[in-house]
Amino acid sequence: MSETVNTRHDWSGHRALVIGGSIGGLTAALLLRRLGFDVSVFERTPTNLDGRGGGIVLQPDTLRWFVECSDQHPEQVSTSTHYVQYLGMHNEIIHREDAPWSYTSWGTFYRALLADFGTADYHLGEYAAGFDEDVDGVEVRFTSGRRERADLVVFADGIGSPSRRRISPDTKLEYSGYVGWRGTVPESQVTPETFELLHDSITYSMAPHTHINVYPIPSTDGGLAVGERLLNYVWYRNVPEGHELDELMTDKRGFLAGVSLHPGAVQDRFVEEMRSAATRLLAPAAAEVVLRTEQPYLQAVYDAVSSRMAMGRVALVGDAASAARPHAAAGTAKAAANAWALYDALSDSGDIAEALAKWEPGQLELGQRLMRRVKEMGTRSQFDCTWVPGHPDNRFGLYGPGQ
Repeated sequence: MSETVNTRHDWSGHRALVIGGSIGGLTAALLLRRLGFDVSVFERTPTNLDGRGGGIVLQPDTLRWFVECSDQHPEQVSTSTHYVQYLGMHNEIIHREDAPWSYTSWGTFYRALLADFGTADYHLGEYAAGFDEDVDGVEVRFTSGRRERADLVVFADGIGSPSRRRISPDTKLEYSGYVGWRGTVPESQVTPETFELLHDSITYSMAPHTHINVYPIPSTDGGLAVGERLLNYVWYRNVPEGHELDELMTDKRGFLAGVSLHPGAVQDRFVEEMRSAATRLLAPAAAEVVLRTEQPYLQAVYDAVSSRMAMGRVALVGDAASAARPHAAAGTAKAAANAWALYDALSDSGDIAEALAKWEPGQLELGQRLMRRVKEMGTRSQFDCTWVPGHPDNRFGLYGPGQ
């Protein structure tokens, strides 16, 4: 490994901009800085992102920064379970297997990455509206009036990335036919029976055209001890596209959300219906977690697959390039894999456009392969009702089931 480090190209004296300050953007920024780039991150949200998001299943690519590069270690930012299990309608275990997984909360992981990057070159409240490239570099224009130039620009600005339209104009957001209800509850607030059943597993509860999975994540303040964590869930429910989806995704103020509704924004009548449905459709332990959630939130599940991820000295990574349904628990891992592959490409080349051109095909293939798999998983669980508990095809993984 030391030989590889010694022979990588040194990009000192060059500047890189990362647009999007979430987990994927911070991973890319840290790796570009490691190559010698002077890196600035620009995040559109005006306030700190710390409190956002729910749980993340940790794949090797996601954790790789903390394994190889950070003074912080994986066990400081994650918790784990030993099993995957499926519950029947009376909390009976209908399938259980040894399958260790680690998890983090979005906030815990974000704080750890930001601690490594620092805040001096991390800018909030800056929305990148457009860019142009010339022979000397790339200029990014922000709605604030700010303009920034760099040798390399990486867009990691999520599923709604405005720059994807410029780089891959044929890419459209396609609605899957269902939404994901999400929420968290402290382990200490569920009954002892439910805690005992759920605390050491990823737990599934299935019903016709719907399913939920539940797993523990660090608490809001990063607590990792069993009994002090949060139980996190995603519950997939079918909602037809059109007026029904529009009504559901309209927040309490009367504004139609594009992809997600944050905690406290979902109309009360839909929360009440969701809680009623949980009692009817889910195993009692899973239903209890849903019912005890004070402020559940919503994400409409969309697909987006880019046909291009690079244009000259500009790259798309993570959900900005392609957004995959969460069934393989691989979205964050894909963003990290994109960043690590970019790191490798730039390590081997002294020309940014050339490095991006070599990097792009493999990353496009990775996104397309993941998309095909999660679409099949969604079809089995939400429409065909052919999801078989414990079947290997249903396992998490970025590169394939269990991989």
